[in-house]
Amino acid sequence: MPAIVTLLTDFGLADTYVGQLKGAVLGVAPTVSLVDLTHQVPAQAVEVGAFLLWSAVAVFPAGSVHLAVVDPGVGSARRAVAARAGRGDLFVGPDNGLLVPALERLGGVAAAVELTEPRYWRPQPSTTFHGRDLFGPVAGHLASGVPLRELGQPVTLGRPFALPAPSVSAHAVTGTVLHVDAYGTLVTSIPAELLPAGYVVHLAGHEVAPAATYQAVAPGALLALVGSAGLLEVAARDASAAALLGVDRGTPVRVEPGALC
Repeated sequence: MPAIVTLLTDFGLADTYVGQLKGAVLGVAPTVSLVDLTHQVPAQAVEVGAFLLWSAVAVFPAGSVHLAVVDPGVGSARRAVAARAGRGDLFVGPDNGLLVPALERLGGVAAAVELTEPRYWRPQPSTTFHGRDLFGPVAGHLASGVPLRELGQPVTLGRPFALPAPSVSAHAVTGTVLHVDAYGTLVTSIPAELLPAGYVVHLAGHEVAPAATYQAVAPGALLALVGSAGLLEVAARDASAAALLGVDRGTPVRVEPGALC
């Protein structure tokens, strides 16, 4: 089975950047299987990229290589790094917090290095495109079996932020909207295990009742349910919950026991 390299960036699809990134990986490891997670992370939104990477990596086989580039500090003193998770997966990207939540989801950081060995980069790397010139080739080398330790010196990854965690009291669970997907569904920070057996969601001045499926409510109606990431989501059948409620990332969410009256 070919090695798997996943790709997550904020490059968008209007330019050739994604193609060049893939070329850099394939130039080193031409038989790998490249999987696009997304290239539509909002520009320079490191925390959004970290959440999306966290949400995606567990489904891949242990030992996959995950290349993530959301890098507003490219060319600066921020470190370029690679790391191995406890499960055995390998990660490549900037040391700006982007990789840490996904690493922790897969067993924590077992080892990490700063990418200080130029023989594993493209010649004459630019200061503006480390995705192509450093991270892509390194991902290819890792997928080809180069040991992590050969890529540079051991480091401890920085943790400039953590994904927002919910708070729990005797009367409510409070969280935030972490992500708005392409359907306008609001993905919150509240995991399924914190939801009461019966609950109502308070969001942007509205009360939203849970439902088992989208089809359980009328077209255009709001509903709450646990999504594929194991997190509470607020959706609208055949419509955008974000547009209906006028909310975006960072909006507070409160869950209380009970049923909608």
